[in-house]
Amino acid sequence: MSLLNLLVLALIGEAVWETLKMIWQNGKVNIDRIGALLVGLLLSIGTGMDLLDMTGIKMKIPFIGVILTGILISRGANFTHDILASINNVQSSTRALAAQRNTVSSEENTDKK
Repeated sequence: MSLLNLLVLALIGEAVWETLKMIWQNGKVNIDRIGALLVGLLLSIGTGMDLLDMTGIKMKIPFIGVILTGILISRGANFTHDILASINNVQSSTRALAAQRNTVSSEENTDKK
């Protein structure tokens, strides 16, 4: 597993937990949150949408990614857009860092010759 995968999983893990915490607020069940959660799960399961798979993270239990995606979808478009932007930023930063390392490594190899 790469550092990129670890960061993406951390983002998704926190987002899912924060979403699930909204189900129980002020000592009672939030029916609106449960409804949104059911709709999000219905959409992700019905379409097979899997955010983890789309980011290149393969799960040993295939349907887990679909369920986590459904939980994220339940938060709505703005939240989903924000988490996708965060994942994209992490991926872009990691790729830029890797490219920079490769450039430095290539220059060092050239200098040694």
